[in-house]
Amino acid sequence: MTSDNEAKTAAREWRELAPGAVLLDGFHALKHALRFGADVQLAVAADKDAVLGLAAELADDLTDALAGLVVEVPAAVLKELVPRVHPTGVAALAVRPSERANRESLSRLPRPAPVVVLDNPRNLGNVGAVVRLAAGFGATGVVTTGDLDPWHSNAVRAGAGLHYATAVERLGIDDLPPGPLHVLDPEGEDIRSVVIPDDALIAFGSERHGISAELRSRADRLVALPMRPQVSSYNLATSVAMTLFHWDGGPR
Repeated sequence: MTSDNEAKTAAREWRELAPGAVLLDGFHALKHALRFGADVQLAVAADKDAVLGLAAELADDLTDALAGLVVEVPAAVLKELVPRVHPTGVAALAVRPSERANRESLSRLPRPAPVVVLDNPRNLGNVGAVVRLAAGFGATGVVTTGDLDPWHSNAVRAGAGLHYATAVERLGIDDLPPGPLHVLDPEGEDIRSVVIPDDALIAFGSERHGISAELRSRADRLVALPMRPQVSSYNLATSVAMTLFHWDGGPR
């Protein structure tokens, strides 16, 4: 049982840490972050026993770690700290990986898997969904261009904490990692006839405007997903999933 003083201390520490920390919103985000080495500074829940029950059911490898990490606070306090409380009733704050470390990981050659490039994405939920896909396929990382922060709390929530399982960074087009640039474009070669190398950068355009002229002009290869006539496009995350599935199952 957490004492009143412990709960008050946790609430105070949360308010101090929150501005510079990554919000892990919900049990699955916290679970994945811990499994992939995140430096979790603080975790709070309205019902610690319920969180440990979830751990016993879904992530028993983390039960002991969560027992020592989670601090129980009143439900009203949790709502003050996290206005949009996740249905699992737990939230945590973690350290964001350094940009330098991510750049080094993204630039290291040879690569075992491609880097996904999202060119000026506009939807945080889609960014998180792509990160989740990239983590699942073991992609080297996800790079975004433009002004959207891929570590925004909404993106991390949609990614279920799997930002810590791959290198996620926002870079300018001139700062993209090395490697052959494969750009998804309706005028490209049918992807089914293309072998995507492990060291490729695979670029996808924004949900509304597609790939930018600048990035398209730099492409080493344009590739297209098969699509029925009169269907205009796929959802961004769907396009990434189809492409990574093709890469993963293609000739070696």
